[in-house]
Amino acid sequence: MTEPAEEPAAQEPDIVPPEDVPPLSAEELVNGEAPDEAAGGEDERRYPSTIGGAFYLAVLAASGAALAIVVTGAWRQGIRVMGGALLFGALCRLALGPRDAGMLAVRYKWLDALLLIALGAALIVLAGSIPDQPGP
Repeated sequence: MTEPAEEPAAQEPDIVPPEDVPPLSAEELVNGEAPDEAAGGEDERRYPSTIGGAFYLAVLAASGAALAIVVTGAWRQGIRVMGGALLFGALCRLALGPRDAGMLAVRYKWLDALLLIALGAALIVLAGSIPDQPGP
């Protein structure tokens, strides 16, 4: 019996970047240009670059405080604080423009705000509508 003829392996083209283009991460770009190495050095920023980042940190801090309140036993109050933090985040997302929203901007403005409002309102309503359980 004859064996089937082997097909020649398809050669992949050799794609080589031009020599004059240095490798550069997109995170290192500032307004589409590489930062001037001699100007600033490697200073690490310890603050948000936008006001939306500051509001995001405020929502995050309020959510952490809400979880701490829940853990201490006042779960209704903690859930209300969490819902209020989400509503505050929605208000900030609606008020801030696309350049200032920072980490609050995940999707489209109205979708972000709608989801935050729905979750915040649901938490507040559920915290008030769940009946107390009889104690042991």
